[in-house]
Parts: sequence; C-alpha cells; structure tokens
Amino acid sequence: MKETSGSACGPEYHAVRFYESDRALSRIVAQFLHEGFEAGNPGIVVAKPAQRGAIVRELSKRSVDVAQLLRSNDLVLLDAKDTLSTFMTNGKPDAGKFKDTMCDLITSVCRGRADCTIRIYGQMVDVLWQTGKHDAAIRLEMLWNQLANTHTFSLLCGYAMGPFYKSANFADICSHHTHIVSADGCAAAVA
Repeated sequence: MKETSGSACGPEYHAVRFYESDRALSRIVAQFLHEGFEAGNPGIVVAKPAQRGAIVRELSKRSVDVAQLLRSNDLVLLDAKDTLSTFMTNGKPDAGKFKDTMCDLITSVCRGRADCTIRIYGQMVDVLWQTGKHDAAIRLEMLWNQLANTHTFSLLCGYAMGPFYKSANFADICSHHTHIVSADGCAAAVA
C-alpha cells in the first residue's frame, strides 16, 4: 500500500475509515474537509446529527468559519437517514434516484465552478450496515463509484468498528474503496 496524506486526495479518491469513536472520526473528517476548504473546494457532510455536530466543532477548532461556509453553500450538512430516504426503494438503493439526488446536490454545491472537487463525508453506508442491510451498503458503495465516472468528488466513508467485529468482510468493503484511512488521518492506497 502506498501512503498519502489527506491533502493528496483528488477526484478518484474513495476512502474508508473504520473508526472506534465518533470523536476520533470527527477529527479525521474535519481534517479532510479543512484541506479541501483551503484549496477552495466545497464540502458535503451526510451524517447522523451527533456526528455532524462533532465535525462542526472540530472545524471550528481549526478556525474554520463554519457559518460563512454554510451561508455560501460551500458546506452542506445533511442527515444520513433523511438523505437515504430520498433514494431507497424496498430497502435497497435505487440507482436512478441515487444519481438524481447526488447529481442535483453536486451541481448545487459546485454552482458552475470549473475544477470543483467536492469533498464528501458519508455515513449512509454505516447507517445501512449497522441496521443489518449489508448488501444495501455494498450496493451504495458501488453507486458512489459509478457516480465518480461522471462527477468530480473525493469521498470519505466511515464505518463504526462495533458492527464489523461480528460480521464484517473487511476485504469486501475495502475492495470498493481506493484508500484506507488510518487513525492519524493518513491514507494508504488499496492494492
């Protein structure tokens, strides 16, 4: 595996972080987003309320003007369960609805800017995995990869370690990602 820093992520970056605590994850996500903001790129967070709050607090600790980013639509905070509800059909991600939802969101956030590489943190796969919808989580990872063929973004996914101890196939999850992020925020390319 080749190690890179978070700032090395670009348009074909779909990373995964298996995390032990929400606090540790929020620091990694804030670092990921902050590096994007410093490069002039917007960010999207699709997470549960507690995780969104923790990420905002971590961004504020880095002297990021979160209120200004929200006003300018350079940071969009969405609820993971609400966002999932826009494209789930019969317990599975609907490819067409997913594409419509995400394309509209990406277009809105980029606002016609050239070279706009949005940094997205998504907790939706974790929500699915934790509720026992493993196939749906894998399908959602595949839909993100398909969307990356037509839209420019860097994606960081988070999976809580708890549910993985029981039933995870780490190799299967990792196979849908380009990088694995360590506890210190460094990313190693998946071989």
